[in-house]
This record gives sequence, C-alpha cells and structure tokens, in this order.
Amino acid sequence: MEKAVIQLETLSCPSCIQKIENAVKGINGVHQDSLKVLFNASKVKADFDSEIISINEIEKAIENLGYPVVKSKVKPA
Repeated sequence: MEKAVIQLETLSCPSCIQKIENAVKGINGVHQDSLKVLFNASKVKADFDSEIISINEIEKAIENLGYPVVKSKVKPA
C-alpha cells in the first residue's frame, strides 16, 4: 500500500469534490476509506495498492474529468 498526494490546479466549485471522489473511489486498488479531496488546498489524498494500479492511472482518471494534475507525491503507507 502506498500513500498519494495529488496536487491539482485550483478547484473552482464544491461539486468538483464529488465528481473527483466518485471517480477515484471507483478505481480498483484505491482504498476508499482513505480518500480525501481537499477543496481549499486543491489536493487529493488516497492510499492505493501499487500492485493493482499506478499513480499515473489515478492521475489520468482525474484528468479525464477535466481537472489537470500539477504534481504528485507517493510514499509507502
């Protein structure tokens, strides 16, 4: 299990949080209980199993919703 902090461009509305949460929670390998979307900080925090999914795939799922990823940090959980 690894921890990811994904920095996004500034989120403009609270409904963005729900869209991102729903998309990331639906990804196999993401620990749903760990997922947090921080509106004011424009960050997504989540634990994920790197044997099932990569950080690049999580980033792509967020970007496919129209929220550009600025950078990501991954460290062991």
